Amino acid sequence: MRSRYYILDGHTPVPVDVITWGQWFAVTERHVADDADEGTGVRVSTVFLGLDHSFRDTGGGGPPVLFETLVFADSHPEWDGRTERYATWNEALAGHRAVVAEIRAALGERA
Repeated sequence: MRSRYYILDGHTPVPVDVITWGQWFAVTERHVADDADEGTGVRVSTVFLGLDHSFRDTGGGGPPVLFETLVFADSHPEWDGRTERYATWNEALAGHRAVVAEIRAALGERA
């Protein structure tokens, strides 16, 4: 059985026990990327979750799902709450950039 708890060593997730996870999680900045546009009121945030969410996305199969992009956009309900999840830092960063570009294009802004 694989671990449900992970910390980052650089950009690499490492499985750990719950005590190590809790201690690390309490003091570590977990953002992969964070973009906010005051003009549109849209914020896109991508973080390292530290908990394997593959059970929600794939029923527990495949690699651990440890990163999440979330859109905060009260003034744009079509985007608000959009969530994307990823297994690796590089996927999360690429996914974050893609979501930001998609929203900017849809709102008529420069990507």
